[in-house]
Amino acid sequence: MMGPVLAACLLIILSTAWISQANGATCKKDGGVCTCNDQTKNVDCSSKGLTAIPSNIPTDTDRLELDYNKLSSLPSKAFHHLSKLTYLTLSTNQLQALPAGVFDQLKNLETLWLSQNQLQALPLGVFDQLVNLADLRLYQNQLTSLPEGVFDKPTKLTRLDLDYNQLKSLPSGVFDKLTLLEKLYLQNNQLQRLPEGVFDKLTDLKTLNLQINQLRRVPEGAFDSLVKISEVQLQENPWDCSCRDILYLSNWIREKKGTVSNIEAAECDGGTKAVLEITEEEAAEDCVYPNTTTAIPTTIITTLASSNDDDIPELPVPQENFQKFLGYQEPDHLPTQPQCLMSISGYLGLMMFFVLISAAILYVIHFLKKA
Repeated sequence: MMGPVLAACLLIILSTAWISQANGATCKKDGGVCTCNDQTKNVDCSSKGLTAIPSNIPTDTDRLELDYNKLSSLPSKAFHHLSKLTYLTLSTNQLQALPAGVFDQLKNLETLWLSQNQLQALPLGVFDQLVNLADLRLYQNQLTSLPEGVFDKPTKLTRLDLDYNQLKSLPSGVFDKLTLLEKLYLQNNQLQRLPEGVFDKLTDLKTLNLQINQLRRVPEGAFDSLVKISEVQLQENPWDCSCRDILYLSNWIREKKGTVSNIEAAECDGGTKAVLEITEEEAAEDCVYPNTTTAIPTTIITTLASSNDDDIPELPVPQENFQKFLGYQEPDHLPTQPQCLMSISGYLGLMMFFVLISAAILYVIHFLKKA
């Protein structure tokens, strides 16, 4: 009685296995380079030494792994037939650029990893059509700048990795559209300053990593909108604790100590003191930094506007602050004023003058003798 039932069960199991294997085989039309799973719609092409993307990836693929290969470029329409993708990783390849529009058809994409490539720049609008993107990782490339409006459209982004690049600055308002962002990684770059209000729209941000950059200050109120922040990494930046601008950061760290992790690790340039320990007496200078503006007191503007040139008082400029603004360093030797005036062109002109005078005198003498 049990024989036919058991046989039927075995037949069903064997049939399922055969169908699954057959489906797997149809996924491997390229000779078995990628591993495909028709049930989960996953295609794994990682660590295959690929120099080009296989052309026969099923159109209903949900997850595509192309990491750990040797891809150096992408066709502009490489993924246009894969509109159902929700996960795409191209990490650890040799990509040097992204063609414009390469991701435009991936309307359902939620995760995009481009880390550990050789990208130096991003095309304008390259992520504009990724309306469902939640996780974008671009760390460990060679990015030196970000185009204006590069993140204007992916409003569902919750994680953005830009660490281990070569960014020296950020465009103003670059994160304004990313209102759902929860994790932002900017460590191991070369950031020298932060734009005013750069984090103002990130009210859901929980993790912010700025360590190992070249930051000397942050704008007044830079972190005031981060109401949900729980972790901030600020260490290994040359924080300038001699300038009054550092007091905002020092007071903010002191206020958030115990509720925001890792902020106490921020130290003044040279590692002599923690930023949170800086007092108003120590940060007494009104420093001016490159790429920033300093307000001029209204009284001075009025005085300059209403005075004659002869009446304008000479405004003293502290030498130390002026040098800090210009990034000036004292050379070993400065030429004296006469040396500055006697330039090479001056010498040549003087010599030419004497030659002409001598020639004129000789001509007159010769003329007189002849007469």
